[in-house]
Amino acid sequence: MYDVLIIGAGVVGCSIARELSGWKLRIGVVDKENDVAMGTSKANSGIAHAGFDAKTGTNKAIYNVLGAKMFPALSKELDFPYRQNGAFVLCFDESERGKLVELMEQGIRNGVKGLSILEGDQVRAMEPNVSDKVVAALYAETSGIVSPYEMTVAYAENAAVNGAEFLLNEEITGIQRTKHGFEVQMTDKTLFARAIVNCAGVFADEIYGMVSDKPLFSIVARKGEYCLLDKKCGGLTDKTLFQLPSAMGKGVLVAPTTHGNIIVGPTAQDIDNKEDVDTTFDGLNKAFDTATVSVPTLARRNIITQFAGLRAHPIGGDFIIGESEIENFFNVAGIESPGLTSAPAIAVDVAKQVADKLHADKNDKFVAQRRGIPCFAKMSDSEREALIATNPLYGRIVCRCENVTEGEIVDSIRRPVGATDLDGVKRRTRAGMGRCQMGFCTPRVMEILCRELGKDMTEITKYGKGSRIVVGRTE
Repeated sequence: MYDVLIIGAGVVGCSIARELSGWKLRIGVVDKENDVAMGTSKANSGIAHAGFDAKTGTNKAIYNVLGAKMFPALSKELDFPYRQNGAFVLCFDESERGKLVELMEQGIRNGVKGLSILEGDQVRAMEPNVSDKVVAALYAETSGIVSPYEMTVAYAENAAVNGAEFLLNEEITGIQRTKHGFEVQMTDKTLFARAIVNCAGVFADEIYGMVSDKPLFSIVARKGEYCLLDKKCGGLTDKTLFQLPSAMGKGVLVAPTTHGNIIVGPTAQDIDNKEDVDTTFDGLNKAFDTATVSVPTLARRNIITQFAGLRAHPIGGDFIIGESEIENFFNVAGIESPGLTSAPAIAVDVAKQVADKLHADKNDKFVAQRRGIPCFAKMSDSEREALIATNPLYGRIVCRCENVTEGEIVDSIRRPVGATDLDGVKRRTRAGMGRCQMGFCTPRVMEILCRELGKDMTEITKYGKGSRIVVGRTE
C-alpha cells in the first residue's frame, strides 16, 4: 500500500515526488516507459520563461512567475544545468508594436521584473545576428535556459534518495475506488494507494476517466518539431529569440541550449495520435524557415539532429491543478508551456495539498541536496587529474564529440533511477549528443551497459521496448 501513487515520471511527476518525499509518506511513481523524462520532458525548448505571456490571474501566470524565481537556487541545490540568459520577443512591423506593449504590461501585472522595450538597433547591438527587419523587441532579462531532461533526472534521483519508489515499464489498465483509497491495475500487478496524483501528460484525461465518468477536462496532443544545430553555431545568439505569439503558442524560437548548441522550433500541430512523435518534412522545413526570419544566417548544413515532442494542450487553455471531486485524487493536467518553468512551484503547492490531506508529518531525514555526475568536459586539467586518480575510468574517453568518459557512463547507470539504455545514458551524460550522433560511441556504450546491468548485447535497447540495436549473433 502506497500513501501516494504518482502517475507519470516527467518533470512534473518527479518534482512532486521530490517535494512529497519531504513528508513521512510511502511514495510510488509509475510510468509506462522505461525511464523518467520520456515524454514532453525530453522533447521541448528548455526555456525557463519569465512569465509575461500567460494571461494575468491564470494558473499558468501564477505558477510560471513563482517557478521562474526558484530556478537559480534550485539548480544549485539539485545540480542541473540552468542559465539566466534573457529573452527577446521580436517585432517585425511597426503596426504590431502595440502587441509588445500589451505583453510588457501583462508581464508587469503578473509580477515579472526586468521588462523593457528596445528599438531594433538596440536589439542588434546585443545580438548582431538578429534580422535587420526587427523594428523593436520586448526584452525579458529574467528569462533563462535549462536542460529539461537533466532537471527531471535530478528531481527523480533526489526523490529516490529520500525514499520514493519508481515503477517503470508499468502501464496502468484500470483504477478502482476502494474503501481506503484506490486499486490500480497494471498489466501484471495490482497496487493500492491512499491518494493518486495524476501527472500523465497527454494521457491525463484518460487516466482521470478511469475513476470518473464526468468529462472534467480534455487533453489534445499538440506536436512541435525541432532542429538542433551544432555547437559551432552556439554564438549565433546568447538570448532566446521569440517572435510575437499566436493562438497556437509562443511560436518558433531560436535559442541557445545550456550545452552550447542552438535549438530551433517548435511548430504547433494538433494531432489525434498521442503516441505520434515522428518528424515530418513539412514540419521541419516550417520550423527552420520561420526561424530564419529572426536569424537569417541560420544554415541547414549545421543541423545535427531533428526531433518532435508532444505538449498536453488542455481544452480551456489553463493548467488543471488540485484535488478533483473524487476524494484524494489530484489532477495535475494540461501542463503545456510554461509547464517546465512552472513545475517547481506546482510541485511545492501540490505536495503541500496532498500531505495536508493525508495528515502527514514532516520527514526529518529529508536530504535536499543532490550532486550530479562529474562533467569531465568542463573540468580543468588539474581537476581531471584529481578525478582520474580517484577513479581511472574517468581517464577513458568513450564519446569523442562531447568528451564523455567511461566513469561518467558507469555513474549514470549506477545512480538511483539509473540509465538502462542508450538514450538514458545520453540524457544523463551527453554521450552521443555531439556532431556524430552516436556514430562512434554506440558499441562501447552498449558494452558498458551489458557489463553493468548483466545483460547480453541483444538485450540492449535505444529507448526501451521495440528499439533493440542488435537482433542476433553471427557464427
